[in-house]
Amino acid sequence: MATAAAAQWVQTNVGANGLAVITLDRPKALNAMNLEMDIIYKKHLDEWAASPGVKSVLVQSSSSRAFCAGMDIKGVAAALQEDKTSTLPHQVFAAEYSLICEISNYKKPYISLMDGITMGFGIGLSGHGRYRIVTEKTVLAMPENGIGLFPDVGFAHIAARTPGGGAVGAYLALTGARITNPADALYVGVASHYIPSENLPSLKEELEQLDLSHDAHQKVEEVLGKYSKSPEAEPKLKGLLPAITSCFGGCKSMLEIIAALTTAQESDDSAVAEWAKGALEGLKKGAPLSLCVTQRHFADIATAVSNVDHPLAKIEGVMRKEYSLGTKTSMRPDFLEGVRAVLIDKDQKPRWQPATVEDVDQKELEEVLAPLEGHPPPF
Repeated sequence: MATAAAAQWVQTNVGANGLAVITLDRPKALNAMNLEMDIIYKKHLDEWAASPGVKSVLVQSSSSRAFCAGMDIKGVAAALQEDKTSTLPHQVFAAEYSLICEISNYKKPYISLMDGITMGFGIGLSGHGRYRIVTEKTVLAMPENGIGLFPDVGFAHIAARTPGGGAVGAYLALTGARITNPADALYVGVASHYIPSENLPSLKEELEQLDLSHDAHQKVEEVLGKYSKSPEAEPKLKGLLPAITSCFGGCKSMLEIIAALTTAQESDDSAVAEWAKGALEGLKKGAPLSLCVTQRHFADIATAVSNVDHPLAKIEGVMRKEYSLGTKTSMRPDFLEGVRAVLIDKDQKPRWQPATVEDVDQKELEEVLAPLEGHPPPF
């Protein structure tokens, strides 16, 4: 039954011109991806990669409200609530992360229409692809610290390449701040093109009629270029870059970041002061240990990115590390408590263990950051 439902939630079609389309159709859950959906999605990508008849892949949602809001968090939490030794987290992270690796390395044009809410694994399904389309309705965020996990799905790989030597990406990951305008999505690099939502039907129609028999990438790029627009406003994050770099750059510890933001909110520049206040509010929503894990992980990836031979400079190395981090953080009490507070009871009052960044035990932090034993990543 679960597999049958998942097949309805991940619908596929291959057009006469070789355009293969994945439509996520689980609107009540904002297209949250469960294990069965992950498996079906990857099965199709594998088949299409090997099929001469498939020339390009387009991923979309059946609803303009959300492209994909992330992983099916409630399902994983329910399994752990029932059995603390459940292997579902291992299975889910393995499925998600192997899928991300495939998307990142996909040879054929892979186009994502990120119309609406695109968070967590939604960014994993789109942000690593070649063609990443946002609209004026797109809402991007990585809010996982707020449920006791950490911003995963290879976002650290993307973040390391953001302006400020990765500082902008670290800011987005640690605070869970939302990107709600196309200019910032392009500036950060999560998006490759901005296309107004009213033009998506015409874009899809043209892609479905496009001759993809030769030079598929060039043909796709020409069509996307035809519909792509320049955002009317400048990216807000660009204007805040000096402040973001000052507070989140240079591999600062969590305590140093908090101190820098506390100083910045007293800035004479009202835009900087307001931004710093918002960033501090965002940090307050995160589990303290998760924040420390995130800071260390993102700093490690940002440092490694300049060395092409470093394992963490490649998506596969990042995903192997995140398989360990994801499994370990999901097994801590903060995860179930975060899900309770944010998604079930919705009282927004999680009781974190530990309660503050100052109380984070360095030994426990190092244990979470250490490689997972007994469950090697199957990819």
